Amino acid sequence: MSEQQQRSANRTEGAPQDPGDARPEGKRDDKRDDEAVSQFVERFAAQLVEAGMQRMSARVFACLLASDSGVLTSAELGERLQVSPAAVSGAIRYLSQVDMVSREREPGSRRDRYRVHSDQWYEAMARRNNILTRWEGTLREGVESLGEDSPAGRRMGETLVFFEFLQAELAGLLQRWREHRDQIRAEYDAAR
Repeated sequence: MSEQQQRSANRTEGAPQDPGDARPEGKRDDKRDDEAVSQFVERFAAQLVEAGMQRMSARVFACLLASDSGVLTSAELGERLQVSPAAVSGAIRYLSQVDMVSREREPGSRRDRYRVHSDQWYEAMARRNNILTRWEGTLREGVESLGEDSPAGRRMGETLVFFEFLQAELAGLLQRWREHRDQIRAEYDAAR
């Protein structure tokens, strides 16, 4: 067994079961390979890091995404990822700020649980619309201050046109996604 495989095995052997992962009798997927899940979490986290996300935030997000319930406590995340509570806390702070996870309190407890939602990608893209609007305003000011006929002004103007185009397309894209998602969910529910 390679050193990487051993580290992954050590991460998953002591990991507590997610209460939300428990399925009704007869519905449990005994074929789930904890090693494969751990490898998926690390591989997807690495890809998120390549896209610009902080490493620990990427690992925490991928771990939440891979849990059946989509909900884990800080202690569960720490055990599954073999990291300190401080590392989990920092990652959760970032993920909460960008609305990729939400924090909720366990009923009757002071422990927080962290949830990743099914629609988190949709929500993240919808929030980008607000960011694009702000960027467009700033870019317009940039074009005006640089002069639209200057090389920098033309470059800034092209960037502005790109973001205006992207924002116009994004609204239609998100609407088409909602329709497609609803159809997929209806088909899934009908098959159950």
